Amino acid sequence: MDPTREDIAIEEFLESCESKDLCHLGLVAGMYEELEIGRRIDDHIAQDFSQREVSVGQAVKAVVLNGLGFAQQSLYLTPQFFESKPTERLIGEGIEPGHLHDDTLGRALDDLYDYGVTELFRDLATHAADQLDLTSRFAHLDATSFSFHGEYESEEESTGEVISVQKGYSRDRRPDLNQVVLDLMVEHQAGLPMLMEPLSGNASDQGSFPELIDRHLSHLQHAHGFDYVVADSALYSSGHIRDLDEAGTKFITRVPGTIEEAKQAVARADREAMKSLTDGYRGEVLHSTYGEVKQRWLLVWSEEAEQRAIDQAAKQIDREHTEEQKAFRELTKQEFACREDAEKALSAFEEDLTASVLTEGRVLRAVHFTMDSEGTPVETGEEKYLLQGRLVPSEAREAELVKRKSLFIVATNELDKDKLSDEELLKGYKGQHSVERGFRFLKDPQFVADPLYLQDEKRIMALLMVMTLCLLVYSALQWRIREGLQETGRSYPDQKGNPTQRPTARWVFQSFDGIHVLCAGQKRVVLNMKERHQTVVSVLGPDFERLYVSHPT
Repeated sequence: MDPTREDIAIEEFLESCESKDLCHLGLVAGMYEELEIGRRIDDHIAQDFSQREVSVGQAVKAVVLNGLGFAQQSLYLTPQFFESKPTERLIGEGIEPGHLHDDTLGRALDDLYDYGVTELFRDLATHAADQLDLTSRFAHLDATSFSFHGEYESEEESTGEVISVQKGYSRDRRPDLNQVVLDLMVEHQAGLPMLMEPLSGNASDQGSFPELIDRHLSHLQHAHGFDYVVADSALYSSGHIRDLDEAGTKFITRVPGTIEEAKQAVARADREAMKSLTDGYRGEVLHSTYGEVKQRWLLVWSEEAEQRAIDQAAKQIDREHTEEQKAFRELTKQEFACREDAEKALSAFEEDLTASVLTEGRVLRAVHFTMDSEGTPVETGEEKYLLQGRLVPSEAREAELVKRKSLFIVATNELDKDKLSDEELLKGYKGQHSVERGFRFLKDPQFVADPLYLQDEKRIMALLMVMTLCLLVYSALQWRIREGLQETGRSYPDQKGNPTQRPTARWVFQSFDGIHVLCAGQKRVVLNMKERHQTVVSVLGPDFERLYVSHPT
């Protein structure tokens, strides 16, 4: 049967249709615009827009969309990534996938480096926090490393402001690989990164943290009202805390367990005598002048840490006890020339035991025989001595391990409890996990694939900044979604279908999979929007809703 005119029209219409994958990228693009990241980049970096198809701000947006698209595609494949995406809707009018080639993105990275990645990011983050109305008292500081395969010319030393890709302390347990280090500071409420600084691969936390604080803290305090810098024990040394205190900087940091004063405090601790702080935590206030700085130490017992410690201590004792048993069996095979030597060896072995207790230990005289001419055994008269005994696991050692692993000390130079109560001190320190979550996000294998393949150290520094921008956009989206749900009394279904007002942005991203834009001529129709999707875009606001509505013409 010949096709009818209507059939032909339908076929021609279908041939003109094209489906583009919008998914969660509209959320990412919307937040990038809400925080005015691209506009501020273009305001800061001088460029001739009449000679450019893609501005630096738009190029950075493309990399952020690629990174948060979790497509595991290298940057040079960015045009392929956008071939299946509604590029103009996401990035800007007139922008096509072919415009986003590696030369465009590479020159944008060069421009970021030339401006100064740390200074530019600090400005973008400050403005983002203002847009989100974030006012946190605590700024959390930490560092991580990114490993590289291959050789780099800068392996020996860095020059000027350019980092050096080289070996150093590896947090990835890959000491065989070259690396770079990233210092990161985040605010407490949303986990929004406020400061980033790329460093050479051999940089240490102990050296970089005080310098970073000294260079940028006054700005952060003025812009955001941060009262306290929070860091792990890498910040705590007599010289560092003295410098911070003399500069008027208030700190919250964990005291290293290797400090003798801390060891003694933990050994004396009585959990039952401690006061309750919050659920699962008890504490005792101590005072210290370590490093010639007057401090308030909060000795904290954690119920959760104790549960972990019980399992860890049992495994450690079992492992150490097995090794000590093996060593004792070897010792019992030795013969000693005199009783005194045997007793000394037994005493020395017992003194070195950590996971075991020696019971029934004694020295035995070993009788040696020889055979006479008639084949009868006869004592030779030679005196040798052997050791005998039994090792049992040390209950005292296990209890000591559990106690030590259940307790930690948080130090601050804020002595006024009216300004910072014990409960707030603990809360501030516990917020350190927000920066650790940020590092897990940046190092997720589903993030920018081979993000640091670049052979140019300047571009590596710029790309680290853009990766941190991805974290900023992600954290801002998660904060806005959660705040919007709570303010409107609405909820979002979690992975099990149960309503929640605190979904992760990652889960929201996954649940937006399958949303497409159908392009037919000038018409743009958004497909597969469900009620749950409408909930998210509506609490985010009109600018986001516009990205997820159909355009009839």
